[in-house]
Amino acid sequence: MKALLVAGLFAALLVTAPSRAEDAPGCAVPAYLLATESALPKVADAIKTRKRLDILVAGSGSSTLPGSDGASMSYPSRLEAALREALAGVTVNVRTELRPKKTAAEAAQGFGQMMDKLPPDQKPDLVIWQTGTVDAIRSVDPDDFRTALDAGVEALQKSGSDVLLINLQYNPRMETMLSVGPYNDTMRVVAQQYEVPMFDRFSIMRHWNDAGDFDLFGSVHGYGMAKRVHDCIGRALAAMVVEASRINPAELRIQR
Repeated sequence: MKALLVAGLFAALLVTAPSRAEDAPGCAVPAYLLATESALPKVADAIKTRKRLDILVAGSGSSTLPGSDGASMSYPSRLEAALREALAGVTVNVRTELRPKKTAAEAAQGFGQMMDKLPPDQKPDLVIWQTGTVDAIRSVDPDDFRTALDAGVEALQKSGSDVLLINLQYNPRMETMLSVGPYNDTMRVVAQQYEVPMFDRFSIMRHWNDAGDFDLFGSVHGYGMAKRVHDCIGRALAAMVVEASRINPAELRIQR
């Protein structure tokens, strides 16, 4: 029962109910939440040499939106649009590999096989791995979660891709129902160990909630808010990818 209640909280942004989200202010992200010491060298090389950037989002249900325009309004699509705008002259393709209701261990088990099946010209320069939510809901032991993250990141790096981690969504009510701290902390440790960026979605969404950009406490959220959150996540994620690539977008525009 607890797992079902918590799952409902994580899915709340996808409920299609009336909302005044369109009237909400912007969703700026403090610079320190997007700064990273970890670089994405394969992303940089793809941008500089091939003028083409291929990204795979290995995500869960929160990577998607329902409805006829759900695919185009989800954060992977908004990430693609933001990167195309930022990286002049670079062809950007973002596709998704959804693993709904999978723990990190279950997702990691298939990474090696998934990457091996891809033709060389379809292998992503960057894999964005969104994980942690199902593990938190199922109260997976943090040590087991750490082992799964290690295995997944190692498999993806061995395949030749850069890796970027995304942690849990934030919902103020869920903090009374489960402990998310150990999972977020574990992801930070793994990101540092393997020198990969971590997009701290949890802290970013908490900042938006505290700043009044979004009311994430309400029991029912509208589809309009869900689309705005995904758009904001996509644009913030694009900013981190550019930051970690160490590419200066202004130089790309000059080179055209």
